[in-house]
Amino acid sequence: MGDFEWKAAWMRQHPLKSAGVILFLMGRYLFAAFFVYGFWHKLVKGWLWTDLMEGFFRLRLSELEAGSFQALYLEYFAIPLAMPIAWIVTVGELIIALGLITGTAVRLNAAFALFMFINFAAGAYYNLTLPPFMVFALLMMLLPSGHWLGIDRKLHRTYPESIWFK
Repeated sequence: MGDFEWKAAWMRQHPLKSAGVILFLMGRYLFAAFFVYGFWHKLVKGWLWTDLMEGFFRLRLSELEAGSFQALYLEYFAIPLAMPIAWIVTVGELIIALGLITGTAVRLNAAFALFMFINFAAGAYYNLTLPPFMVFALLMMLLPSGHWLGIDRKLHRTYPESIWFK
């Protein structure tokens, strides 16, 4: 799928591949919209300058079985680092969204998104939306969607040895 071209003749010759690429790109932009929403919500709610995240962590900790992995993760990692985590999550959501929208370092941004999802699950913030998001993040790491539509194609040509734009 790395040889996709935005030309009508090519798309007529490869209709299934073209449809797959277009659907995948639509998924990438929906994925980016999820991160834009997450960033905006946290920004307007004041997560960067209040103790909201610590409060969420403490509430979740009170609901968990003592000694479980998630409880230990929250108690010894997330709660003590609540403010830096709030910044990493909020600013990270913005970075991921911008990278996916512009098609810049898509694979790296997908890896960052996967890292965030794994940490959400570790903190017992698991729900049924996480597995599909994790799978799609893995697919974005494997497929060159930044080359299909984005800045990665041009950057890869300029810096062919860079892992950031492969």
